Amino acid sequence: MKKRLSILLFSLTAFLWMAATQVQRPTLYLIGDSTVKNSNDKGDGGMWGWGHFIDAYFDTTRIHIENHAIGGRSSRTFLTEGRWDKIMTRLKPGDFVMIQFGHNDASAVNDTLRARGTLKGTGNETQEIDNLITKKHEIVHSYGWYIRKYVTDTKAKGAIPIVLSLVPRNSWKEGKVIRGDTDYGKWAAEVANGEQGGKSGAYFINLNELVARKYDVVGDSTLLQATYFVKDNTHTNAAGAKVNASSVIDGLKELKACPLNKFVNE
Repeated sequence: MKKRLSILLFSLTAFLWMAATQVQRPTLYLIGDSTVKNSNDKGDGGMWGWGHFIDAYFDTTRIHIENHAIGGRSSRTFLTEGRWDKIMTRLKPGDFVMIQFGHNDASAVNDTLRARGTLKGTGNETQEIDNLITKKHEIVHSYGWYIRKYVTDTKAKGAIPIVLSLVPRNSWKEGKVIRGDTDYGKWAAEVANGEQGGKSGAYFINLNELVARKYDVVGDSTLLQATYFVKDNTHTNAAGAKVNASSVIDGLKELKACPLNKFVNE
């Protein structure tokens, strides 16, 4: 009887220790579009986002990773659909949020197809619309405004925001992959670095440039398409998604002071 009681107490103690460890583990949330998580994250059509492969670089016994990115969303529609609100209800001090949008933000602000576009830049200008899809009145902000909101909300919860510039497409000019350093990549950096709209205090990974350098090495658009992409110039296959995931880690390691680094595998 005494032996059985001891075993029971040991099992209960172990369970409580595991439960406490689980609660204390920080969570890394990923938010973004199909380049981060494509469709249902099962490789439909051979398409994969880099978020599927990021777990391999972290010690997941010490940090929990949740990929909340979803295809077709912009920085605006990820917010207006309530997806960010669901994360905010669970976000806690010590958590991390990686933010990567831009591919879909250049779409139309108001149409019957997606109505997902944002205003260009990082300013505070707005456009009022009667959304043709939701049938609701909506105030649309700039790309930078939405990224800044994710950063501000994350910090308000005591969590740590990390802004990433969008991964490049398979688009070339003069022998190199076209960078996003004149639009969405530039604006993401401005928000993270606090150059517009006040000090954001976010870490920034120039994923666009890190990936583009690796794409350049492949040689040209045709070879790159066959190596890392599927049927279009935006969505990556597994090999391409893995290149992008490794580039995220490359950029993270450059951020020496970012506490997320302590959870990266050696």
